[in-house]
Amino acid sequence: MTDRKILFITDLIDQRLRKEREIEYYEKELEEITKKLFFLKKEKDLTELIINIIQSEKVIDVRENLYDQIGNDNDSKTD
Repeated sequence: MTDRKILFITDLIDQRLRKEREIEYYEKELEEITKKLFFLKKEKDLTELIINIIQSEKVIDVRENLYDQIGNDNDSKTD
């Protein structure tokens, strides 16, 4: 009878160790996934910001701006 109890206790100890290792593994995986999720959310936020800027026409067209400046310079020279 005591042999069965001893085996049962050692099985429980082994099971506990396996579970502890499994928990450690999944905690590391969760940490990695959390980091990736953080950066993905930041990239999404940045993309949304760029879209909002473009949609609200806050982006200055450099070429158009240069043509406007050249045109204004030519107008002032001809005056």
